[in-house]
Amino acid sequence: MTDVSYLACARTMIDDQRSFYPQFATHNAHTLAAIAILGGRRSDFECQRLHGMGEMLYDALGHEHDVELTCRVYAPVGSHEDLLPYLVRRLLENGANTSFVNQLADPNAPIEELVADPTDTMRTTMGQRHAQIPLPRNLFGEVRLNSQGVDLSDSEALVALGKDMAADVDRIWTSAPLVDGKTGSGNARAVTNPSDRNDVVGTAIDADEASVELALTLAAEAGHAWDRTPATERADILDRVADLFEEQSTTLMTLAVREAGKTISDAIAEVREAVDFCRYYAVRARLDFAAPEELAGPTGERNAISLHGRGTFACISPWNFTLAIFTGQVAAALAAGNAVLAKPAEQTPLIAHFAVTLMHQAGVPTNVLHLLPGAGEVVGAALVDDARVAGVVMTGSTETARRINQSLASRAGPIVPLIAETGGQNAMSADSSVHPEQLVGDIVRSAFTSAGQRCSALRVLFLQEEISDRVVKMLRGAMAELRVGDPSLLNTDIGPVIDNDARDGLIAHAERMQRDAELLAETPMPEGLDAGAFFAPRAYAIPGIEILEREVFGPILHIVRFGAGELDTVIDKINATGYGLTLGIHSRIDETAKHIRARARVDNIYVNRNMIGAVVGVQPFGGEGLSGTGPKAGGPSYLKRFATERTVSDNIAAVGGNPVLLSLDEEGQAEA
Repeated sequence: MTDVSYLACARTMIDDQRSFYPQFATHNAHTLAAIAILGGRRSDFECQRLHGMGEMLYDALGHEHDVELTCRVYAPVGSHEDLLPYLVRRLLENGANTSFVNQLADPNAPIEELVADPTDTMRTTMGQRHAQIPLPRNLFGEVRLNSQGVDLSDSEALVALGKDMAADVDRIWTSAPLVDGKTGSGNARAVTNPSDRNDVVGTAIDADEASVELALTLAAEAGHAWDRTPATERADILDRVADLFEEQSTTLMTLAVREAGKTISDAIAEVREAVDFCRYYAVRARLDFAAPEELAGPTGERNAISLHGRGTFACISPWNFTLAIFTGQVAAALAAGNAVLAKPAEQTPLIAHFAVTLMHQAGVPTNVLHLLPGAGEVVGAALVDDARVAGVVMTGSTETARRINQSLASRAGPIVPLIAETGGQNAMSADSSVHPEQLVGDIVRSAFTSAGQRCSALRVLFLQEEISDRVVKMLRGAMAELRVGDPSLLNTDIGPVIDNDARDGLIAHAERMQRDAELLAETPMPEGLDAGAFFAPRAYAIPGIEILEREVFGPILHIVRFGAGELDTVIDKINATGYGLTLGIHSRIDETAKHIRARARVDNIYVNRNMIGAVVGVQPFGGEGLSGTGPKAGGPSYLKRFATERTVSDNIAAVGGNPVLLSLDEEGQAEA
């Protein structure tokens, strides 16, 4: 298919003499012959070959077949760091099984296959895809569907997306407590767009003491019945939630953009992650909760272990993943057989309200799932302090997690689990073997995507001195190209931070950095953004990670230079922070990467790639130390933390004998 596409492009370029001066670089005999025929006797195009390759091919075409072709011979020129990546790519391409150059070197390769017309090959396969390469939707095979994405490079998809999102752009949303499916009343407050505080997205009513008490009572009554609902039925409901989310994806995306300041690409990822959580936890519920696990033991006795819901879980979610983490917490608790009291972040109650209505519509009983929006010190504290809450799952700051842990510990009654995912002083180490272009791209994505408001975002870059000047120069150029602005526009790279308090905290840190560090780069801030909570990405050189007292949650990157022999010191300093959420390693030396992985006390390590965008069921996410309790969300162990284990040991011989032994024949086989 690649060869046919190449020839189709070649025909278009040759046919359009006014627009193109075509240049064709190839060492493929069939491709070269096809271009010679397409070009006829024209001379306003050229072919190209690499110095030291293809000479005999071009000579044969010219001398033996009287075909006149202009051929440019080129050779790579540059320093070691420029040439090595280029040569590696050439080796990989020429060494591929389907490469003409590779097949030409094989004396056993049939001539007919070497010169075969790729269009004939296409006709024999009728354009069918390779059986071993699944479509994106079927990436996980028969286990579960992958979430539906949007191809932002497809103009038709963009037109449809823009039309669908425009239908909701002026809609005024409401949020209120949802207790047993009934909407609460009270004083409403305005919820505004963080990119333009003059844009009122909707109104929100916070839960009062009576709503919280009623929800606690109803959840306590409903939890055990929900646990007795077969796990397969609970899983089917979560699958229907996922389907509804996809049906309402553009509405959810519009809410994420307007209420949380998400860019279009971030909003797409937000909805996809929520969908993936529902489908993944549905799979785990069927695997782990549907039936007891039989355990090996002595004859005459049957032993089994099974998982059950704990009762009522409080789910306290953040604003930075307003739909994804909210849904992930709720879906996990429901899948494990618990009733749920969901408290969304104060800044983003609207999308949570809409999500819960969709969950109820999908079949989650209204007395099992309740929504309680409001301030953490009011609603959150009431839930944590109540003995009817059998577990708490939260994502937020380390300080908030510590306060919740202390409140739970001071309660009378059973000791209940806290599942906490908090922040991190996330670092990346880059040595002198890296490819600078790839490194800089991964730095920008890791540090500044979502305006740096991701738990996994890069905060501190450790950069080896030998490459630091070059990398910083490239980083400065890359940051200058970033566009800060309205997140609803496709050409926006960086949207707002969540609110003015967040922006003011970043400004205060930047003022400190102006005194104690060196400003290396700053993205230009366009005019006309005064109505929003915007903060331009910045990069500072600092003497060491130890000068940072806490995580700075926003688009600020700190850079620490280190010498070639100081790698272990770097690892020690990262470990000394006490955080253990994400770590990036950029090195083309396998032993270096293995050494860092072995010594770093970090839960999520990313090698030669960016540090963000963990995929549910593929890259389970969670931290250790000051970064959380585990287990990892989106991983195979997560649901079990929401459950309690029960075992049954049954003396089956007590009813008159062991039926298994009695059914054995003389050869020790059970009779049918």
